[in-house]
Amino acid sequence: MELQKLVYLLLLLTYLIIPVVMSFKNNIRFFIRLRYLIPAVLFAGAIFIMWDIRFTEFEIWTYNPEYLTGINLLNIPVEKWLSLAIIPISGAYIYEGLKVKTENSDKSNIFIAISLVIFVVLAVLAYIFRKNVFSFFTYFLSAIYLGYTIFRNRFKSHYFAFYMTFLIMLIPFVFVSAFIGNLPIIAYSADQIMGLSIFAVPFEKFAYLFLMLLINLTIYEYLNERRYY
Repeated sequence: MELQKLVYLLLLLTYLIIPVVMSFKNNIRFFIRLRYLIPAVLFAGAIFIMWDIRFTEFEIWTYNPEYLTGINLLNIPVEKWLSLAIIPISGAYIYEGLKVKTENSDKSNIFIAISLVIFVVLAVLAYIFRKNVFSFFTYFLSAIYLGYTIFRNRFKSHYFAFYMTFLIMLIPFVFVSAFIGNLPIIAYSADQIMGLSIFAVPFEKFAYLFLMLLINLTIYEYLNERRYY
């Protein structure tokens, strides 16, 4: 197999760099908590893979086979399937490390206020770009789920660790997404996005990452706190 076809797969390993570095500095017995993360990854992954299948069918985004292994499941590259596990696992590891360091931090009200602002911004963006399919669904679903955590979920006490995790995850995310967009490995239909990008990364992708981490970590935290099994 040509090295070029492994590019996307190798880029995904970038997400593991920060957790590996953290593992040398923190004694986090994360493997014990994987039993709470796996259901979250499966549930969130099912949502995002269905999303991916439909958007691929309608060519809202397309994959470049020159940079893929050629292994597909339900017509979706195996690399995409792996990303839906690698990114949340990396994020959860970072989240656990930060939660230990910030558990006594009394900043929940500040981050609830920040969340309310983000909720409003996402809702406004969903309305403004309601004719752009990728933009609308990304902002709308992100607003709905964030609103749920604000008004109905106990996750609010963990907002500080979550937002810090999101900011740290932006480092590998921007690096990987910039490569994906510039090669391009994934191309987005110009008619279905708002047209604003950072390093060739459509602005919607940041909300996409935000939503992915939020769904995974809220479910993970719910199971972790209640320890049903």
